[in-house]
Amino acid sequence: MSRIEVVRKDELLAGQSTPGIFRERAFEAEGLLFSRSTVAGGVVSDWHHHGERHLYGFLISGHLRLEFGSKGEKAVELRPGDFFHIPPGLIHRDVNPNKQRALLVANLLLGRGPAVVNAKGPEG
Repeated sequence: MSRIEVVRKDELLAGQSTPGIFRERAFEAEGLLFSRSTVAGGVVSDWHHHGERHLYGFLISGHLRLEFGSKGEKAVELRPGDFFHIPPGLIHRDVNPNKQRALLVANLLLGRGPAVVNAKGPEG
């Protein structure tokens, strides 16, 4: 018989992390990973990408700045309720400009291969 699966917030599993980003997994299936990321107040994460996966995100709370570009000179600013998409292989970093509050993001990664590939800088 089919049923609805539920993963409670205290049942999330540790995910692959990047320095500055704490990731927790809710569901994982062939070609799909649904997770939550937390970036503490004032943190600038290390540079990374998501391999061959597309990352679709939704900012739950906080203010998120995503930096990217060949020298990290480009950025987008996100507020709670905003959705975003990061294409495969795009090196970026997450910035939480609010020093007092963590931010939360719900992530859906689609594709195969590693969920996170840490990089030395925006050029790889």
